[in-house]
Amino acid sequence: MTNRLRIILTLALGVTLAGPVAAYDSRSDGAYYDYAKVVRVEPVTRIVRVSEPRRDCWEEPVTRYRRHARHGGDSYTPSILGGILGGVVGNQFGSGSGRDVMTVAGTVLGASIGRDTQRAGRYQSESYTTTEVHCETRNDYREVERPDGYRVTYRYRDEVFVRHMDRDPGERVRVRISVQPVDYDY
Repeated sequence: MTNRLRIILTLALGVTLAGPVAAYDSRSDGAYYDYAKVVRVEPVTRIVRVSEPRRDCWEEPVTRYRRHARHGGDSYTPSILGGILGGVVGNQFGSGSGRDVMTVAGTVLGASIGRDTQRAGRYQSESYTTTEVHCETRNDYREVERPDGYRVTYRYRDEVFVRHMDRDPGERVRVRISVQPVDYDY
């Protein structure tokens, strides 16, 4: 054999044996990586409950009250009439100088009551009914089907494996191969 042929055969043998060694990761626990053919991919779904807010509005009658001043100016008539009536009533009680005190007290009290009565009657209260829109947000729930990954069936060296995956791997999937010795008890 010539030197040239020896070199070619040595290189060919080295390349052939270096294939499995090239996939070996010296930093790992003796495992290496290879590819397996994907046989079937089935999407996996799950049922989830979804909330959808819905706004409901309706019209409702509402009664309101308002107070407003009556038309007309201020008059001293109620105070004067109240004073006269109070004086007459006060004069009916007591005797002597006590009658004079009761008359004065009745006059002052009657005038005050007349004035308060006029002020109370100065305002008028009225009611009215209007329609207001009221709204409320409610949640409707429904069940929907959501993707939850893929059931992937793949073949590696005539053995079939099934694994749940987050995504569709395509035509092939990368696999981790690990060989470890087993201790035997003799």
